[in-house]
This record gives sequence, C-alpha cells and structure tokens, in this order.
Amino acid sequence: MKKTTLVVMAAGIGSRFGKGIKQLEPVGPGGEIIMDYSVHDALEAGFDKVVFIIRKDLEKDFREIIGKRMEQKTEVAYVFQELDDLPAGFAKPEGRTKPWGTGQAILCCKGVVKEPFAVINADDYYGKEPYVKLHEYLTADHLADGGVQPICMAGFRLGNTLSDNGGVTRGVCVMDDQNRLTGIRETSNIVKTPEGAAVAGENGMTPIDVDSRVSMNMWGLQPEFIDLLEKGFVEFLAKMEPGDLKKEYLLPVFIDELLQNGRAVVQVLDTKESWFGVTYQEDKAAVVQAIRRLVDVGIYGENLYA
Repeated sequence: MKKTTLVVMAAGIGSRFGKGIKQLEPVGPGGEIIMDYSVHDALEAGFDKVVFIIRKDLEKDFREIIGKRMEQKTEVAYVFQELDDLPAGFAKPEGRTKPWGTGQAILCCKGVVKEPFAVINADDYYGKEPYVKLHEYLTADHLADGGVQPICMAGFRLGNTLSDNGGVTRGVCVMDDQNRLTGIRETSNIVKTPEGAAVAGENGMTPIDVDSRVSMNMWGLQPEFIDLLEKGFVEFLAKMEPGDLKKEYLLPVFIDELLQNGRAVVQVLDTKESWFGVTYQEDKAAVVQAIRRLVDVGIYGENLYA
C-alpha cells in the first residue's frame, strides 16, 4: 500500500507556550490537546508519517512539549514557515508581519513530503471517519488525466460545525451529482437558530440548510500538487500591489483557481462527524465535554499515551 503523510499546519501557534494558546489547551481527560487526537486518528486510519509546519523560533519548545510524545508512535518531521522564505527574485516587504497564508505553509513541505498527503489545521478536531476516507482516496490509483490534479476534501454537514457562542465563517460547497466540487461560497456570520442555522446580515436572518456540505480545510493532495503550488506562489507575489502587507496566499483559493481552470477534480468525501474547534474561548468547555462523551462511549481511552 502507498505511504501517506499527515501534514499539520501549526505555524499559527503563538510565540509563547502556555495559557491562551488555543492549540495547546488541554481538552482530554489525560491532558491531551486537539492535535493528539488528530494524530491518533490519522495513524489509526493508516497514515504513516506526520509533518508539522511550525515557526523556526518554536522548534525547541514544540519538540519538547508536543513532538516527543508523537515521535513515540510514528515518524515525525518538522518544516518551517517563515516570512522571508520566498522564491528567488522576491523579498519580504518592509513592514510585513502577517504570515503568507496556508498556501505558503504547504510549500514548506517541498522535499519532505513525497507521497500523497492530507492537510489539517492544528486546532481542529475532525473525528475518525474523515481520516479513513481520505486515506482510502489517497491510496487508490488516480489518473492525472492531462495534468488534472486529483484532489479530495472532507465535506462536513454545516450543522455539525457551528458554535453555540457566536457566528462563524464557512466555505459552503457547491457540488455536482457525483459529489465533485464545482465551487465554494465563502459565507460569513452563520449562527445557530431554533430552526437550525441562518446567515445573520443587515436585513435580518437568512435560513441556510444545516445539511449543506462545508469545507473545514481538510484536504487530500498528491505530491505533484506542491510543484503547482510553487508556481502559483510566484504568480501571486508578482501580482501583489506595492504596499499590500496583508494579502495571503491561501490553499482553498488556489485549489478553487485550479478547479475553475479545469486543472483539478475535487471529490467531496461526505462525513457525518462533528467538527470541534476553539473559535471562541467559551468553546473550550463544549469541546472538553464532547471529548469526554467520546471517551465515555469507548471511542478513546482515558489517556491516549497510557
């Protein structure tokens, strides 16, 4: 069977470990953080290796606090996302402090990830099923017909991704009758309602189907995708307006460009799992309770590393 890698985008972790860094908030009964469950579920599904995208200044602490326990279970590698890591001919604009985005983050994996890979956010809990489905897709044979990239993504039910504590932004999927993605509608301020969900706007509440599939930035990609991403980053930088210090090179935007140009086919893998994330500080209690319920019914043990 093909080797597969889980890529965890963790460069957004704060510059100081400790209270207030949401990726490191314990949510499990054994002190586990969300990343522990993500890696556990991916390995169980058949992934062979984990690559963490972090900042260089966090390497020592990350290895000590997180990496060591992961290394007990699988092969682990680290790559580094830095503001000045740019293609030849480009330099970091004076005053730029904002990261370049998830597209550049994945580019950091060039030369390290040489097999089909899944991409996730460090601070999102996705459940077990999506890892199984992504692994099945990534280990199957896909014909890159005419250079068209075979891509997959986990499609979550909107109702399983909402917060009790405020509005959220979701990429609502538009699909054909074969569950292939045709576009994503970025939709802001989606809130829970007694009837289900609605988009809160200036003119009131517009209902939205809670069974709509949404993207939670969980992708399945081929190693050749990184080369395309590299060329796209050069084009992105070349088109940037002078003085623009905030524009980001985003993975979903680049994938959508490939899709609209006929250079990718994106299969949406339906999942009924509930997504958990700490969007608001108040969300932590709900995530802790959700993990507790999963432990109580035997999905996880009391301590993942016991």
